[in-house]
Parts: sequence; C-alpha cells; structure tokens
Amino acid sequence: MAQEVINQEERNEVVYQVAGNEVKLSPNIIHQFITKGNGEITKAEAVNFIQLCRYAELNPFLNEAYLIKFGNQPAQMITAKVALEKRAARQPDYKGIRSGVIVFNKDEQVSHKKGAMLYPGEKLLGAWAEVKRGDFEEPIYVEVAFEEYNTGKSTWAKMPANMINKVAEAAALRKAYPEQLGGMYTEDEPSVHELKEAAVVEEKSEKTNELLSGFKQEDEVVIDAETIESE
Repeated sequence: MAQEVINQEERNEVVYQVAGNEVKLSPNIIHQFITKGNGEITKAEAVNFIQLCRYAELNPFLNEAYLIKFGNQPAQMITAKVALEKRAARQPDYKGIRSGVIVFNKDEQVSHKKGAMLYPGEKLLGAWAEVKRGDFEEPIYVEVAFEEYNTGKSTWAKMPANMINKVAEAAALRKAYPEQLGGMYTEDEPSVHELKEAAVVEEKSEKTNELLSGFKQEDEVVIDAETIESE
C-alpha cells in the first residue's frame, strides 16, 4: 500500500527548469510546504498551481510563488513582486520601470513624485508606475488609489507609501506583459484581503450555527395591538 502511494506521488510530480535550476513539484509538496492559510487545498488546486508555476517559470522554493487557502474559499496563487520583475526583465523588449507616489501637498495641489517618501504636510492619495517597452512608442502607465488598497493594518499602517508604490509597479508590469504576467497577483493586492475576510465571515457563521443548534426554538409569542393599548 505504501509503495502504491509513493508511485502515485511520483506520477503526479512535475519537473521543470527555472534560471538553470531544477524545480520538482507534486500535490503533496504543495500541500506541505507551499500552501499558507487555514484551509485544505484540493488536488485540482495543487495541480493548477504547479502548471501555472511551470508556465510562468516560477520557483516556489525561492518564495517566488505560493498558495493561500482560507476555509472553503478557492485557493489563490500569490506571486512575489520580485518574480514579476525577474520575468519582465527576461523579455527582450523590456526597458525598465519608473514609479512614485501621488500626494496632496501643503500647497493644496496634487503632485506626482518619484520614489515612495512622504514629506511633512503631504497626504498620500495613491501611486503611479510606468513600464517602457522597446516595441511601444509610449510607456505603459498606471495609477492606483491608496484608499482602494489600504487595509490599515500591519505594513500598510507602518509603510503606506512603500506599499501602494509596490501595488502600482505590479499593476504596471502586468499591464505591460499580459501574456507573461497575467493572473499573477502579489499579497499586497486586495484579492487576498477579500479572501481572508470571506473566510472569517464563514467561520463566524459556522460557529454561530453550532451554538444556536443546541437551543430549542421556543413557541412564538404573539401580542396584539389591543393588549398593548389596554396596558
């Protein structure tokens, strides 16, 4: 029986090359070492992740990609921003990326700045990024709003300008190379937070149902208006 399990696992293995290094993945490896969250991934989700990694030439063991699974929500593939940058850099027409933040300055004007540093008196509105391709006349330009991505927690609270700048760069790279980078989202983007929130709601709902199931529903008491008025 044990030998049958081993043979099945070997049949599910996929081996491919990333930057000259061999990467070997299987559903069991994805389940044990690559998945984060409190949910159990399905075999289909693991196989889909493996194929996406092979196609995109990502190495999960270098934290270039991993799966997030919360509760019964669908698993989501997360890509490190550095992996997007590496893949874009491998494209022969890639000519670099520029980015910065968008602020409302002390002169009460909107300003597009380079980099991710806020000066005293500036209010952070969002970020911008542009990717240059040798085969395009104009750079691919993207702006993202801070309020649409800010969770107000963790690094978003400590480094808001840096975080929204990373989101803008990831969005610009995907827009510049939709075939090579399409479907690759970083952990800083909202889809992950929505997944977490949905799992929390589902978990609370399940616990509430468990608590209520122990109580016998009492007979409904009906009080008419005449009774209230007479009192």
